[in-house]
Amino acid sequence: MKEKEPNCASPGMSRREFIHLMAISPVAAIMPWSRVSAAGKIFRSRQHARVSLAGVVRGTTQDDILEAIRHAAEAATDFSWLSRGDSVLIKPVVNSGNPYPATTSPVCVKAMVTLLKEKGAKRVIVTDLSGIEHVKLSPDKRKGSTRKLMERCGISQAAVAAGAEIVLPEESGWDDFYEDGPANGTSWKAGIMMPKIIKEVDHIVLLPRCSRHALAGSSLGMKAAVGYWRTDTRLEYHRDAATFQEKTAEANTVAGLREKHRLTLTLADKILATLGPDKGYVVTPETGLILASESLVAHDMVSLAWLLESRRAAPQEEKEGRRDPYTSQFLVNTINKVVVKKLGGMGQAIKSEKLTRNDIKTIWDDRVLRRAFQIFGGIPELKLVETNS
Repeated sequence: MKEKEPNCASPGMSRREFIHLMAISPVAAIMPWSRVSAAGKIFRSRQHARVSLAGVVRGTTQDDILEAIRHAAEAATDFSWLSRGDSVLIKPVVNSGNPYPATTSPVCVKAMVTLLKEKGAKRVIVTDLSGIEHVKLSPDKRKGSTRKLMERCGISQAAVAAGAEIVLPEESGWDDFYEDGPANGTSWKAGIMMPKIIKEVDHIVLLPRCSRHALAGSSLGMKAAVGYWRTDTRLEYHRDAATFQEKTAEANTVAGLREKHRLTLTLADKILATLGPDKGYVVTPETGLILASESLVAHDMVSLAWLLESRRAAPQEEKEGRRDPYTSQFLVNTINKVVVKKLGGMGQAIKSEKLTRNDIKTIWDDRVLRRAFQIFGGIPELKLVETNS
């Protein structure tokens, strides 16, 4: 991934303007260019969801970023769910071995491991299963290695140095997964094959990144669930593509995640604003964001708004054709069929459904979020908490 950083501030709004405009909106997530009609049929939840926001000035030292992550996490949750001696699973995004923001920042992983250890966690485990372009697990063999990709992007070293252990289900084979069913009434035909390590831990902390995605439009918190899944679950996800976006949200209703997920935190001082998930145009705002919430849905509302704002800083030529495939229905459907072939062979690719893209100009246009509003109790009322100036 070739990183391209603007030499001046984003031509869009500043971080403080972004926070202010979100804070004063009716559901605390309407940008100036937003349309609310797309969400009109979805009721507003009476539940409030806190989202903490910390600023990261371009060029900030690693120590200051570590401290800002700590402040954002502590503003999002009081950690009352964590008892001394508990075990915590950290789920970063390691779709490839490319550096942040194609993958989760090692600094973010280090900060969270350190914080959890200080607050009493006995075991902190880091896990993921990389994308089919790099790793494929079959019943009798494995091609590629998530461990090597974690080492290449620096997550493994950061996690271990801070006191965590790396546990990768692929290394134990096909049977190191169990079936966990999503909520009734979802688009999934089969149960979702999740790693058994989830049964062994007390809590889960999710550390995604803020990124464009060639097939999904965005890769935020809910999309990160794919990194748990075995190959057969990924095959259904891509092959039965008519409900691809809805499945993304629904997969987060499995019992293992619903009962143990405690916090989602994203370091977004670099944003993969085009293409995705492994490469694209990197926007580095003059002041980036750290966002954290106990609510996965609230987190993704703010993260998507930040991605959309950051895309305004990317040159127009970077947001067209093969440089940003999600803009093309032909490319989206063609690339998805290639993925299905890699997952299940030509026969499955021939049977695959059409993956229909939709323009995502506001958070209300996103089918993943709209489905999440339906299954997680409505549109949450966001309470934004700024943790630094």
